Amino acid sequence: MLRLLSISNIAVISRVQLEFGEGLNLLTGETGSGKSIIVDALELLFGARASQDIVRSGESCAYIEALFDPGFNPALQKLLASAGVEFEDEIIIRREIPVNGRSRIFINDRLSTASVLRSIRPFLLDIHGQGEQQTLLDRDAHLDLLDTYAGLNDLREEISFSYKRWKAVRDELNSLQQDESERLKLLDMLEFQKSEIERAKPFVGEDAQLYEERNILVNAERIADLASESYAILYEQEASLLALLAQVRRRVEELSGLVSGFNSYIERLDSMKYDLEDIAFSLRDYLEGMDFSQQRLREVEERIFELDKLKKKYGPTLKDVLEHYSKLQSRLDSLNFHEEKEKQLQEELERAKGEYLSLAKRLREERQRAALKFEGLVVRELAQVAMEKARFNVKFDSTVGDEDERIDGFTEKGIDRLEFLISANAGEELRPLSRVASGGELSRLMLVLKTIATPARFPRTLIFDEIDSGIGGRVAEAVGLRLKKLAASNQVLCVTHQAQIARFADVHLSVAKIETNGRTETVVMKLDEDGRVEELARMLAGSSVTTTTLKQAKELLAASTVKGTNARVGGRKSSV
Repeated sequence: MLRLLSISNIAVISRVQLEFGEGLNLLTGETGSGKSIIVDALELLFGARASQDIVRSGESCAYIEALFDPGFNPALQKLLASAGVEFEDEIIIRREIPVNGRSRIFINDRLSTASVLRSIRPFLLDIHGQGEQQTLLDRDAHLDLLDTYAGLNDLREEISFSYKRWKAVRDELNSLQQDESERLKLLDMLEFQKSEIERAKPFVGEDAQLYEERNILVNAERIADLASESYAILYEQEASLLALLAQVRRRVEELSGLVSGFNSYIERLDSMKYDLEDIAFSLRDYLEGMDFSQQRLREVEERIFELDKLKKKYGPTLKDVLEHYSKLQSRLDSLNFHEEKEKQLQEELERAKGEYLSLAKRLREERQRAALKFEGLVVRELAQVAMEKARFNVKFDSTVGDEDERIDGFTEKGIDRLEFLISANAGEELRPLSRVASGGELSRLMLVLKTIATPARFPRTLIFDEIDSGIGGRVAEAVGLRLKKLAASNQVLCVTHQAQIARFADVHLSVAKIETNGRTETVVMKLDEDGRVEELARMLAGSSVTTTTLKQAKELLAASTVKGTNARVGGRKSSV
C-alpha cells in the first residue's frame, strides 16, 4: 500500500507531500490544477521516460519519493533480494531527474535500475489511465486480458518457447533450401576462403614472432656492434673486466692472509667471475649464430604481408582467422551434406510443429472454458455500474482449425485470435467495442475488465486516472460504488471530477493552484468533514456555491455512508 508520496520540482509542483490511507483515496480539483501530474509522477517513479522539460523552470533537478507498505510478500522479497535490496516493513523508492544528465533510481537508499522497478511494480502499483482505455479497442489486447484472468501465464510461456523453437528450425530449413545456383556460388566462395587460409597455415602468435625477428634483422648491424663491443670489454681486451677482476682477486687473496675478515670476499669475487664469463660467452655465441642475410629479411616481410592480408579479411587477429576457418568448415559440411541435413531438419520441424500444435490446442480449450465464466462475470459487473441491459461476448477466431495446420497462423500466443463484443443497450446487436462503446461506456467497461481480469493475489494500490470520463449522475454513482467495493480489498487512488464518486472517499485530497511570489504552484490539502462538504458543493455547482448546494453536498455524504456500509464484496457485506 502507498503510504506517502513526495514530489518536488515537477511541472507546476514546487513541493507537495501526500499521505494516503487504506480504502478509497480520491483526488479532486479544478481542471488543470495538477491532479494528473500526481499520477504521472508515479509513472515516472516506476521508470517511465522522463523529458528534461518536466523539471520545474529554474530548478536543476526534480525528485519523486514514495513510501510503500507491501505487507508480507515472499515473492517481492525474493525479487528485491536478487537485486541486492533488503527490507522489513517498508519500501522507499526515490527517483532523481536532473536537467542535465541521466536520472537515478534508489530503492531503500540503494542505487537501482528501471528493470528492477518494472519487475516489482505489479506487486505495488497498477495504474489505469485514459490512454489505457484506448487499448481496449485493440483486439490484440483482448487475448492478453482473457489469459490473465484464466491464469494461463505458465502455459503461455510454454507455447512461446515452443514457437521460438519451431521458428528457429523453420528458418534454418528455409536457409538450407535456397536456390541451388546460390548454394553452388556460396560453396565456391567458402572453398576459396578455406584454401586461402590453409595455404598460409598461420598459427596464433606467429605475427608477433615475425615482428620481433624483423626488428632484429633491420637493426642487425647495430646489434652486432653492441654485442661485439660488450664481449671485448668483458673478455677479449687485454684490460678486460675479467682480467682486471683476476688482478683484484689475487690482491684480496693476499690481503685475506693478513686480515681474516677478507676471506668471504674471495667467494664473492669468484661468483662475479663466473657470472661475467657466462655473459661474455653468451654474447660470443649470439654473434656466431646471427644470420643477417637480406634474403631472410625479404622472407619475413613477405610473410608479414601475407598474414596482414588474412587478418584484414578474416581478423582482426590470427586467432579470429583460425576461428573463421572452423566456421567455414562447419558451413561447408552443412552445404555439402545439405540433402541429409534437409531431411533431418524436415523431421525436426514436424516434431516441433506437432509439439506446438498440441500446446496451442490445449491453450485454446482452456481459453474457451474460461471465456464462458468471464462473459458471465463481465455482464454481472456491468450491471453494477449502471449497464444493466448490457450483453458481452468473447468471439473466437482461430487462425488454425483442428484439420487446418497452416503455419501462417502460428504465433507466440498460440493459434487463436479473439475479440470482445458488446451490446450496451437492449435490442442492439453484439458488435466490436470500437463500433459501439461511447467514452462513458468504455470507462466503465475498462474498470470492470481490469478488476476482473487482474485479480489481486496480494493487496496493492490501484490507480484510476479520470475513470469518470463521459459519465455523470446515476452512472457516476454506480462507478463510485464499484470503486468503493474494490477498495475493500485493495488501496484505490482515483482522480475524479464527479461529486457522485468523490462522496465515497475514505481519504479525500483536494488539488488546487495558487500563486506565490509571482509563480504558480500546485498544492494538495487533506480535507476534513467540513472541507469535503465545501469541495462536493463546488463540484456540484462550480464557482457559485450556495446554501442549497452545501445542503446537497451534506446529503450526498450522509447517503454515501449508508451505501458504503452496505457495499458488497464477493457477495458478502463488508464494512468500509
